[in-house]
Amino acid sequence: MTRVKRGNVARQRRNKILKLAKGFRGSHHRLFRTANQQVMKALRNAYRDRRKKKGDFRTLWIARINAAARAHGLRYSEFTGLLKKANVELNRKVLSQMAVLDPQGFTQVVDLVKGAR
Repeated sequence: MTRVKRGNVARQRRNKILKLAKGFRGSHHRLFRTANQQVMKALRNAYRDRRKKKGDFRTLWIARINAAARAHGLRYSEFTGLLKKANVELNRKVLSQMAVLDPQGFTQVVDLVKGAR
């Protein structure tokens, strides 16, 4: 049986992995085996964290809204309940941006919501 050398194919496969490992420290970007393991780990973490990022942002938005609502004498849960009652359809992202960038606008929303009590 003849031997298969795989010259181009193998080199291209290894170079593809080593290119993905660019910037890793030590032998993790030099040696193929360790680079391959680290690239697989990095891709796995990236896949997981793209989904985790959505929850992280939601947590941040809730914390910002809670802080701004408490400055007006409301807890977050009370504030969101009153928002529903007043039919104000602003999502958490917009409310948190208002709380940080436009405090006067957020105050107007809080006054509108308090009126719905």
